[in-house]
Amino acid sequence: MRSLLAVLAVVPSVALAQLPDPAKANVTSAPVAGNVHMLTGAGGNIGVSVGPDGLLIVDDQFEVLAPKINKALDKLSKAKISYVLNTHWHFDHTGGNAVFGREGRIVAHREARTRLVAGADMGVFGVIPPAKKEALPVITYDTGMSLYFNGEEIRLTHLPAGHTDGDTLVHFVGSNVVHMGDHFFVGSFPFVDIQSGGSVEGYLRNIEKVLQTLPAGAKIIPGHGPLAGRAELESFVAAIRESVALVRTKRDAGKTLEQVKAEGLPEKFKPWGAGFVTQDVWLETVFTSLGQAPAKAKAAATP
Repeated sequence: MRSLLAVLAVVPSVALAQLPDPAKANVTSAPVAGNVHMLTGAGGNIGVSVGPDGLLIVDDQFEVLAPKINKALDKLSKAKISYVLNTHWHFDHTGGNAVFGREGRIVAHREARTRLVAGADMGVFGVIPPAKKEALPVITYDTGMSLYFNGEEIRLTHLPAGHTDGDTLVHFVGSNVVHMGDHFFVGSFPFVDIQSGGSVEGYLRNIEKVLQTLPAGAKIIPGHGPLAGRAELESFVAAIRESVALVRTKRDAGKTLEQVKAEGLPEKFKPWGAGFVTQDVWLETVFTSLGQAPAKAKAAATP
């Protein structure tokens, strides 16, 4: 996973939980609301718009899963995929671009395309080569744009300097569904990819803004985890806000990373480190990010 490798490149002294082989995953579909469905398999959750205009998908997991994803999509509609939206550049969200980009137009933030074009050197984990031509976004934007598809506005908003520097919030306005990409990990600590222009403070600023502007009754497709709503997002924002504040206080008091990790977080945070981002990974990510110069926000998220 590109996102996994990016975190390890930033915090190499700690290990993440073992992840399953994506090729062995089953892809399943569930209705969300209105035109929107959610596919789960391995990697980031896929949003799907189904209607008279055809299919639009948000993220596409791993290339090895493309046949299973296509099979799940065929059960929803035999129509053509018209658009593929990428919430960011990480491989567990864009791995299927090379397959689905042959059928639909790929849309993403400008920085997501830039990073796909460049690839990345992940040190001991090898070099991620530049993406194939068919895997690259052909439509990009800077701060926001809208598509009108299947009878509703699909609004794309840049989430700046958060998970990466090229994340997109996708709002299916008529269906009242928001896809947050990796700005939302239900019940667990998230990746913040510092190497790809992300920052903990930017991440927190973004999710707080999304929560403030979230429409009443909206359903939320997270990057990872089950379908959620306001209550789950409130819990997530509170956990990130409090844990970041605790690390900041200790860092400002002159404590070292080793001391911060040795002290850990209060017991209530134990479940949050049970996913593939452990508590030590999160603490090191926060400590490292807080020591960097603050990133400049380019836009505010407004679902």
